[in-house]
Amino acid sequence: MQRRSFITGGIILAGSLVLSSGSQAQVAGISDAINKAGRQRMLTQRLAKAYLQIGQEVEVELSKKILDQSMSGFDRQLVELLAYAPQADIRNNLTSMEKTWLDYKQLLVGKTPNQADAKTVLKLSENLLHMADGVTLQLEKLAGGSTGKLVNLAGRQRMLSQRLAKMYQAAHWHIASPDVPAMMTQARHEFAAAMQTLNAASGDSTRLKGELALAQSQWVFFEAALQAGTDGKSQRQSASNVATTSERILEVMDRITLMYQQLAA
Repeated sequence: MQRRSFITGGIILAGSLVLSSGSQAQVAGISDAINKAGRQRMLTQRLAKAYLQIGQEVEVELSKKILDQSMSGFDRQLVELLAYAPQADIRNNLTSMEKTWLDYKQLLVGKTPNQADAKTVLKLSENLLHMADGVTLQLEKLAGGSTGKLVNLAGRQRMLSQRLAKMYQAAHWHIASPDVPAMMTQARHEFAAAMQTLNAASGDSTRLKGELALAQSQWVFFEAALQAGTDGKSQRQSASNVATTSERILEVMDRITLMYQQLAA
């Protein structure tokens, strides 16, 4: 019981924390741009997760808060990235992303979440994810060196946490595609491998090492929640556990990404 309270207690502020770190009124430089583009990538998945949770009445109040704050965060950061775009091809890709975002946003708030629309939400979340990932990779390439790669890699962990939760909730609502179990297994492997790389690159920073250790411990809770079945008497509790633990690990990984961004500055 004490462990459960720790997990849920930690995520009550996650809706505000995860979008506040590093969210200046403008993009401060290439590392900040990588962080924010990577956060857009994460938000495509977090929004779908929140939509699915609201439709299933899982952590409804928290999920509504996540949906609202994630939408405003995506809007704000898209404007910032468009204003910053250092190359024409990056600006063009951001403009294309903006068009898909308008369709996605309209679907998310158009009416009460339902299974029919949820399938389209899942499709658009994938489309927008690939677009945001493309922009992030363009910015990483432009930055050059290893620091941009680490900011991108740490930021990608945020996306994987939300992607895994999204896919779990889709399976819980019985609207997941047949390849979702394999995709979840791959995402878990990618997360674990990236944590090894980030730990190896943490240098002499005691604070960074501590945050990475915390992320690893939260990953244990999150993975245990993900591995619980989506059927049976405890399925609603399992879905709630995924909702809350995914927010907790997101909060930690967002701080870690900002730390790597500061190292790159």
